[in-house]
Amino acid sequence: MIAKIAYKPLGMAASVLGGIVATRLFAAAWKALGRGEDAPASTDARRSWPEVLSAAALQGAIFGLVKAATDRGGAVGFEKATGAWPGDE
Repeated sequence: MIAKIAYKPLGMAASVLGGIVATRLFAAAWKALGRGEDAPASTDARRSWPEVLSAAALQGAIFGLVKAATDRGGAVGFEKATGAWPGDE
């Protein structure tokens, strides 16, 4: 119980950092695919359905991967430092 409470601020900081990393990774991936500088907004009338949906799918995959990696990495690091697993066992 104490481990979960102590881990909360660290987990929030890791989430913020992960969000920044994921945003940059998505922007780089979108640009590398040759799709332009900015990903399309879902309400952009100039963009097609396939373009909007593919951007959303790529963004979701990148954000999901980064979130899982930061959550898991933070929990493993916390366990190594304290000997207690911060999540559900």
